[in-house]
Amino acid sequence: MSRNLCRITILSFAVGPWFIAAQLIAQTSKNPAAPGSDSSLTTEKAISLAEQGRCKEAVPGLKRALNSQGPAEQRKKAGVLGLRCSLTMDSRDAALDFARALAHQFPQDPEILFILVHAYSDLSSRTAQDLGRNAPRSVPAHKLNAEALEMQGKWDDAQREYETILEEHPDAPSVHYLLGRLLLSRPDGNAQSAERAKQEFQKELQIDPQNAGAEYILGEMARQESQWDDAIAHFTRATKLDAGFGDAYMSLGFCLVSVKRYEEAIPPLEVAVRMQQGNPSAHYNLAVALSRTGKKEEAEKEFAIQRQLTQNSAPGEAKQE
Repeated sequence: MSRNLCRITILSFAVGPWFIAAQLIAQTSKNPAAPGSDSSLTTEKAISLAEQGRCKEAVPGLKRALNSQGPAEQRKKAGVLGLRCSLTMDSRDAALDFARALAHQFPQDPEILFILVHAYSDLSSRTAQDLGRNAPRSVPAHKLNAEALEMQGKWDDAQREYETILEEHPDAPSVHYLLGRLLLSRPDGNAQSAERAKQEFQKELQIDPQNAGAEYILGEMARQESQWDDAIAHFTRATKLDAGFGDAYMSLGFCLVSVKRYEEAIPPLEVAVRMQQGNPSAHYNLAVALSRTGKKEEAEKEFAIQRQLTQNSAPGEAKQE
């Protein structure tokens, strides 16, 4: 199992980002902060220790430097070195502290963002290895391996992995849902696999009636078959299970408009518009519902927003009634 977990495609953190880190260090070393205070000397000493590989001694000073009021380039340098040192020592809490501070202080710096991508990938890889070592036959370990295989497009292997889980743990939550999603995602999918996917989502809801995702996908499958009553029922349950599920509100409103239940369509579409303000489809369907219920002025405002958004989107993106 551990070998399988290692298949996960994760970029190495050992080379690429630290080449950029070295450039950052070289750039800032050309213009070091002028000595003259204990804090600047402490920062310079911590940076020097880190550059010498004496990470355990350096990290406390690097933390202080990153969170100080010193020059931005010096703080960045301390943070990058602190992150590298923390990962070298496999001090994950410290690495997360440095990563969060760097993200907060330099949220738009492309070099920092690049380094953070690799840092989080490295932490993810280490945690996956922990899972593989400590519980290689557990449901989470099998799920992680299945998801990795799915990401690599190894559909048959991923499907077998999910099916193996269900053979040993038929009532494991989320597995039927993940298997159903895979069956719908397969590029070689057909009507038979779609029907099996539907059955998997239904089984998931028997195990976990709170799974809003399963309700939503069943709603979408019913909507595509113009089975409006079933679709409306699934989307309604999805919105009740997850009040932040914008797509479910959008699809519910669309179905209600499609069966001319305009008054009922307005509340979910108003929620969809609040959650997806840049979605022309939401504004269009809300405008239709408002227009058909005599709310012409409000409808025209929504139509205007929809037209403006559509000008900046691909042709035909907005859903029509």
